[in-house]
Amino acid sequence: MRRPSSIRSSVLVIVLVTLFFTTFALVNFIEQASNDLLVEARAATSKRLRLEAYSALEVTLATLQDFSTANHGLHSPAEGWNDPLGFAGWAPREGCTAEVAFEDESGKIPLNRVDAATLVNLFKGWQMSQADAERLADALLGWMRRDYVAASGLATHYDQGELPYDPPLRSLRSFSELAAIDYARDVFYDEQGRPNERWHRFVAAFSLYNFPQQNLNAMPADALMALGVSDPQLQQRMKDYLAGTGQYATQGARWFTSPTDAAGVLGANALPAGAGALVQALRVNITIREGRAQFTLSTVVAPPGGATLVPAAAAPANATAPATPAAPAANTSSYLPSQGKAAQGSGTPAAAPASPAPKLNYPFTLLEIEENAVMSPPPPAA
Repeated sequence: MRRPSSIRSSVLVIVLVTLFFTTFALVNFIEQASNDLLVEARAATSKRLRLEAYSALEVTLATLQDFSTANHGLHSPAEGWNDPLGFAGWAPREGCTAEVAFEDESGKIPLNRVDAATLVNLFKGWQMSQADAERLADALLGWMRRDYVAASGLATHYDQGELPYDPPLRSLRSFSELAAIDYARDVFYDEQGRPNERWHRFVAAFSLYNFPQQNLNAMPADALMALGVSDPQLQQRMKDYLAGTGQYATQGARWFTSPTDAAGVLGANALPAGAGALVQALRVNITIREGRAQFTLSTVVAPPGGATLVPAAAAPANATAPATPAAPAANTSSYLPSQGKAAQGSGTPAAAPASPAPKLNYPFTLLEIEENAVMSPPPPAA
């Protein structure tokens, strides 16, 4: 017969074990509930900030349209539209901050219109030899052009790799395609397969969009060099004029309203052929912050008659579509709200988000929209 003391000990052990498992289950439940609440809170915060971001975009486009109407087109943020929210007197709701930054995409060279001489000029400016510059130009144009004949006799081996593929024979839709191009991947990527300085300089000099003229008010040094303005003194003179520094310090920041204005600074002989002075495609980066939460919205807009998406190359008769290696998906939302299709931009487009973007009632074409994308760092100094 068991003693009362041993019975009490057994009951106590059972009670303690029961309390332990109950406490363990309760802690797990609380942690799971906390995670669920955190996810819901973040989703709600993102939804609130998204509305603020699109409101800021509406205000920004309205401001741009005002300046475009008054100045017969947009030329440079120095005209006064560098702070569109302040100009319009708009601010986000209490507790939020809004920032707007611009990048003139049309200051770059449209990649679908580039020729071999322009590419070779740029690559030689990067201190590449004539032979290497021609080889790289051939690699790029052989990837993008159907009837291009390589001047350097470059041989490609796309059909001999572990995953055989054919070049698409159309302009790049993403700069990540550079990793699939023979020889170009050796120039633009390091040993770990990461984009190097030349990759960033190439991206800063060329655009994936189609437009007939580059905006002289926003051309980077590499784009000027590619188009034949390789004299550092001319490049510095142009930079000083636009920024209001150096010999132009007394007049403040200025902008060109026509190529004739630029000829007065660079000289008629140094003026890049076919250059203009109007914005053809403008990237608008909007950042909304609330405490530690942040929502980013990046759009590329084109004024009437401005940039367009590069059309797909027509396939020859009786030909099948070439297979190209798939690029890794980017962690962004990128889409054209008017068509519900992925937009071509600097990154790889991802699936469209569940909630569509509001319709923007201004005479701008939306070429690209990205939400919560990682903003590209500024290009390295030449």
